Order: sequence, then C-alpha cells, then structure tokens
Amino acid sequence: MSSYRHPGIVFTDRCFTVPLDHDDPDGERIEVFGREAVASGRADEDLPWLLYLEGGPGFGARRFVGTEAWLGRAVREFRVLLLDQRGTGLSTPANRQTLPLRGGPREQADYLARFRSDNIVRDCELIRPQLTGGEPWTVLGQSFGGFCAVRYLSAAPEGLKAVLITGGLPSLDAHADDVYRAAYPRVERKVAAHYARYPQDVERARQITAHLLEHPTDSAGHLLTPEGFQSLGIMLGGGSGSHQLHYLLENAFVRTPHGTELSDTFQEAVRTANSFAGHPLYALMHEAIYGQDDRPTAWSAERVRAEFPQFDAAEALKGEGPVLFTGETIHPWHFEVDPALRPLRETAELLAARTDWAPLYDAERLAANQVPVVAAVYHDDMYVDTGHSLRTAASIRGLRTWVTDEYEHDGLRAGGPRVLDRLLAMVRGDA
Repeated sequence: MSSYRHPGIVFTDRCFTVPLDHDDPDGERIEVFGREAVASGRADEDLPWLLYLEGGPGFGARRFVGTEAWLGRAVREFRVLLLDQRGTGLSTPANRQTLPLRGGPREQADYLARFRSDNIVRDCELIRPQLTGGEPWTVLGQSFGGFCAVRYLSAAPEGLKAVLITGGLPSLDAHADDVYRAAYPRVERKVAAHYARYPQDVERARQITAHLLEHPTDSAGHLLTPEGFQSLGIMLGGGSGSHQLHYLLENAFVRTPHGTELSDTFQEAVRTANSFAGHPLYALMHEAIYGQDDRPTAWSAERVRAEFPQFDAAEALKGEGPVLFTGETIHPWHFEVDPALRPLRETAELLAARTDWAPLYDAERLAANQVPVVAAVYHDDMYVDTGHSLRTAASIRGLRTWVTDEYEHDGLRAGGPRVLDRLLAMVRGDA
C-alpha cells in the first residue's frame, strides 16, 4: 500500500486478493486493485465510502489527476475507492499476453466466464468490510458500472447505503439480440444527426469507404477495412464525438508521388480509436454481459446487423446514399483485424457459443428494494437503450430517475461535479 499527493487530494494504492471462483473460496486467488482518494485536508477523518465502478466492460477505473471532474465533488464528503474490476487495469489483467497462462482457448473461455458483473459484485463484497469495517457504502456506477450496481442490488443489497447510476440501467431480461435490435435504429439516428451537422462528411465517408474496398490498409499490423472504418461511429455516443469524428475525417487523404492515399495521420488516428490493446475484455466480454437465459449470444450484433441492410457499406456505394457508421458492437472480424485480439479469436468463439450463463438480476428482490437508488438516464443514449432503462427503473422499488437530453452517455465525465451533485441531492430527497 502506497500513498502520494496530488493538488487537493491524497491517493492510496490498495491491492486485495479474492477467489477466482467465489464458490471455491479456498481455490485459486487473483488480485484486485483499487485506488483510494480522499481530500487532502480530510485524510485523517472517518468518512463514508463511495465505490466507483467504471463503464465497459473491460476498462480500469479512470486515472484522475487531482480533483478533476466529478472526483473533486465526491471527496468533499466521501472517501472514494476507484476500483479496477477483475481483469482490467492492475487487477490481474486479462489479455493476449496473460491469457495463455491459463492454457488453450477452452481454458481461457472458462476463466473469462467468471469476469462478469456477478463476480465483480462478489469481489466488492469481500473488499467492503476490509475498508468500511462492515458498514455499507455508496456505489456510483457509470454505464457497465451501473449494470454491476443493479446486480449488487439483486445479490447483496445489505452492502449498499445508496446507489447512483449514470447511463447504466440494463434491461433485466433482454437477450443480446433484443439489445442490438434496439441499438441499430438509435445509431442510425446519431449518424443522421452527424451528417446534418457536417454534410461534407457524407462524401468524405463514401470516398474513404470506396478506397478501403479496393485497398484494405495495414497500419502497424492493424488491418483497416470498410467495416472497421464504419465502427468509428462509436464516437457519436459522446457529447463531443460528432466533432471529433468530423476532424478525424477532414484529413483522410494526401497526395503522394504514387497518387492519392490515406494519410498517415488519418491511419494512426483510426488505429488508435479502433485498437483494443488497452481494453481487450471489452471485445471478449461485451456480449457475454447480456447472457443469462441458457441461449448463446452467438455473435448477436453481427447477426442482427443483417436485419438492417442500410448498414452495408458496399451496397450504399452502389447508390447515392450515405455510408452509415456503426456503434458499440463487436463482430467476428474484430478478431481478425486487430493484433491485440487476433490470438484470442477461438476463445471469443467459445464465449459466443456458451449457454451456461447464470441469471444476473433478481426481479423479485428488486421489486422489494429498500436501498435509495437514483439514475441519470440520457435521452436517446446511443449505448444503453432509454426504453430498456426506464422499464428497469419502474421495476426497482423506490428508484428515482433524472431523464435528461443535456448530456450524452458520457454525462458523468462531461458534466462532472454538476451531475454528481444532482444525483446526491436526489438520493437525499433534496431535488
């Protein structure tokens, strides 16, 4: 355990050991990392704890510099634990380099099956008494972190003082097919809004797609294809994403002695945006987070996409319509074009075929909930369906929603202290 200071804050790095399989507590153990944050003037005070669960799946907790964003508001009254969920960040990371230690693809898939919200919550419940002395804590869940928070309410509400959710109310019973069937029309609306804002990008996207259909491009081992280019639409779910996408597209081509080519600047920006090197669990586990009804996810996003032929880039080029970007979806081709995922293709196939997913949510327990819960639901959120979220909100006793179009899915990051302040006021009945 080590501590260090930033302006206005003291961070302490903590490491915990938890069972890989909570049903076998005497078996193999893994490490889970958390970074404690407390206001520098309150480091010696007995403060209530707030547990932060990051979005994803597959991302470690954000690395803050001082009291930036919402953390500055949180440490005014809490001691905060920024948790790297199992397999992410410094918590026994799972990636192409480490997973071969488990054995072959079958062993890797069996290992990763224990990296969903159910086991993340069980990790939290082992960690909590070590920090709080057994007292319940407040949980702040962003996106997938909100999915984990709903699991927490289902499985261990006794550990919770209050729950704050931002952009992360999951459907309690939807199959992955239902999730993506609702997602593609939302993505199409976001793309239409982008093209309305930047009409010049319609032709730019067509030109880039046409070039890639003839010349798939290798950038540092990462193969850029039309589908990979379309996946840049994931940027459209953030508050400034449309502008970022526009600026990325504006310098796509450069004149060379050999003719017009995709610029190095563009290729590097796309490679950085599309690479899963820093968060491979996002690709491996993205559909598994919806598995709970003995049905395989079976590359749901890929199968459901066939129901929306307007997303076929080659067909779009045959006419004069726009090339549609896609969003937060994972496809088999990701494991062919990305060097961080390529060695894990067979593991991903086994996870997609898996049928023994345990249920994640307890509808009866949620209907009898006694924990104060508030949730920011973003109007037309590209990543988490608003309709699904509101149905879940109505299923959790006492849950209060703040439905807003002021922010996109990254509202907690963009709105910072204001968003957290609003949620804390709601949970206390002051708003």
